[in-house]
Amino acid sequence: MSSFPNPVFRTSSYSDRVNCVEVADLPEGAAVRDSKDRDAGVLEFPASEWRAFLDAARDGDL
Repeated sequence: MSSFPNPVFRTSSYSDRVNCVEVADLPEGAAVRDSKDRDAGVLEFPASEWRAFLDAARDGDL
């Protein structure tokens, strides 16, 4: 689980019912997990990497 004690995950508004991810805001970035297999683990990203990912996704670079 995340190193943050109780992250609050939300489902991405861009996910469909088959391919869903959940994101939690952390004090220093974000955590991501698979909504179909929540016990599989969490990926944590520092704020700078998460911002770069969001910017690239919005710009269509992914």
